[in-house]
Amino acid sequence: MVTHIGVDESGKGDFFGPLCIAGVLVDEKSEKLFTELGIKDSKKISDKKILELEKIIRNNAINSVVAISNGKYNELYSNIKNLNKLLAWGHARVIENICKNNHCDYALSDKFGDESLIQSALMKHGRNIELKQMVRAESDIAVAAASILARAAYVKKMEEMGLKYDLKFPKGCAQQVKDAAKDFIKKYGKDRLKEVCKTHFKTFNEV
Repeated sequence: MVTHIGVDESGKGDFFGPLCIAGVLVDEKSEKLFTELGIKDSKKISDKKILELEKIIRNNAINSVVAISNGKYNELYSNIKNLNKLLAWGHARVIENICKNNHCDYALSDKFGDESLIQSALMKHGRNIELKQMVRAESDIAVAAASILARAAYVKKMEEMGLKYDLKFPKGCAQQVKDAAKDFIKKYGKDRLKEVCKTHFKTFNEV
């Protein structure tokens, strides 16, 4: 097993809440531990279990998590106008943070666009790393661990947002999400909706 970074994100398909991107550096020791713990793609684990596993991953592997708040996300999207480029920017940030003080041969992520998107977004610390993308990358233990950290960050941020605005923000893009958006508008006005959602979603215009 070669020491490598796994990168994944959470919140990409959710109207409400931030985009959270995580990177985890896995070596032989942490791979053994994570395999024994049954760490797998966060979509297959309950949010309660994710928050338990998050602590173990953070304590046993070098990691980085970047949470892009809705305000920042909407600003970046209006400049970049491309979700894959925005994802690449976030992936590059976490790879860069880990590579700053740690040697690593390659980073692996799910396939979402051309590898050159991440490569061009990398700065000096990450430039020497090999980038790999594959379909269903969550089958890799480092990517699975990253998916758990990203999901944990998303779940926590959604809870914080709920407390701040005293509203329940559902995940995803279903009808209940539109209903919650209408409740938010009633309470805070439509101009402030961009504080809690991704404005390029068609849901934004629908509500």
